[in-house]
Amino acid sequence: MTAAPPRLRVVRLTPLGLTDRLSDALGVYVAAMGYPRSAIRQRAPLWREHTHRPGWRAVGALDERNALLGLGYGYIGARGQWWHEEVRRGLLSTDPRGLHWLNNYFELTELHVLPRAQGGGLGEHLLRALLEGCDRGSVLLSTPELDPAAPARAWRLYRRLGFVDVLRQHRFVGDPRPFAVLGRSLPLPAPPPGATAAGGPPEGSPGEPYPSGRG
Repeated sequence: MTAAPPRLRVVRLTPLGLTDRLSDALGVYVAAMGYPRSAIRQRAPLWREHTHRPGWRAVGALDERNALLGLGYGYIGARGQWWHEEVRRGLLSTDPRGLHWLNNYFELTELHVLPRAQGGGLGEHLLRALLEGCDRGSVLLSTPELDPAAPARAWRLYRRLGFVDVLRQHRFVGDPRPFAVLGRSLPLPAPPPGATAAGGPPEGSPGEPYPSGRG
């Protein structure tokens, strides 16, 4: 993994820490995904609600001016959650053998890096920091389907870390785009020998656990 710039630091975010920076965080989201700025107002209530879900944890990458360059968050997946039920619906209609993935998993809900900060290993470092110490047996995520002509950096990252196909060409209710659901067992493999984790482990009080976000 390529080290990020030395002045960049990765920190743990509490629920309050994320909501205090929500406008900036959603700005990273729309820039990374190429969405219109109007999506910020649409997504803000959902991101606030997510901070109260069991097992919620988040990390952010800050530059020397304390500006947010990237972030990732997620929580424990469970029956009754919209994403869980959507993936379950897709698996039931295509390959029910994959339903075992929906047991004891952490949902990687968001992982985004500003375009100007991409390409230096920051996405991988955020992902590793987010999943460090996670007590679930696996991690699942959804991402827009692969474009073979121009594979997104996210796809290269997930494949490099051993994520496999769980569900392909799935269409979530309300979104016409096809998505892939990817997963892998936890913990993640250690970085290759000689690789440097950008900035070391996420900052926080010594021994501080990731917040549970139970409200």
